[in-house]
Amino acid sequence: MKTCLTIAGSDSSGGAGIQADLKTMTVNGVYAMSVITALTAQNTMGVTGILDVSPEFIIEQMDAVFTDIYPDAIKIGMVSSSEIVEAIASSLEKYQAKNIVLDPVMVATSGAKLLKEEAMTSLINRLIPLADVITPNIPEGEILADMKIASEDDMKKAAEIIGEKYFCAVLLKGGHSINDANDLLYRNGEYKWFRSERIENNNTHGTGCTLSSAIASGLAKGYDLDQAIAKAKDYLTGALKAGLDLGKGSGPLMHNYKLVD
Repeated sequence: MKTCLTIAGSDSSGGAGIQADLKTMTVNGVYAMSVITALTAQNTMGVTGILDVSPEFIIEQMDAVFTDIYPDAIKIGMVSSSEIVEAIASSLEKYQAKNIVLDPVMVATSGAKLLKEEAMTSLINRLIPLADVITPNIPEGEILADMKIASEDDMKKAAEIIGEKYFCAVLLKGGHSINDANDLLYRNGEYKWFRSERIENNNTHGTGCTLSSAIASGLAKGYDLDQAIAKAKDYLTGALKAGLDLGKGSGPLMHNYKLVD
């Protein structure tokens, strides 16, 4: 069985973060492991508290994983300080990690800020250069491209700016009312749209985590980036259709609705 590592924060409600990643990776047929960067007190309505894990203990977790079960792919999610970014980056370099998917988590869907200002420069300078692909949503794309994104043409311009500025493949996610859940991949001067239907429901807690960890699962299994994204999009669409109404806010995704090849 191929192996996949998620490096992210914990979501106490189970719908996003480490918990969503582990569920997604498992049902996508890879062995899932985790390095926890932070504990959060959150549910589908918002984040009420964040407790960072020390950089030293993050390095210990990384050492424990890489010296025993080397991951075939890695998903990186919530990193809230420059010290944590440096701990992750130095470990990835030490072990020559491959197939890295970076979800640049800056704000929660609820609007809660998850990335400290001082960590932004570290994320850009240390982690983005190590990533095979980054998966910003529209608000995150606006920050990285330093422009407003209000249309598909804006998405193309922003993706190109990000890709050329940071020398990486960019999957700019087109939710947030820009289009019908159509995502744009920019890589090596070329554009490719991944189009899918918009599922109208409130069960969207953890969609970004789910997509990025599904992409990482595909890369771990040997798919190329285009194939991994296409299969991840199909998985996310199915998960949204099978979404659970559990809480008072937006319910979590249904991560075990089916196994995929």
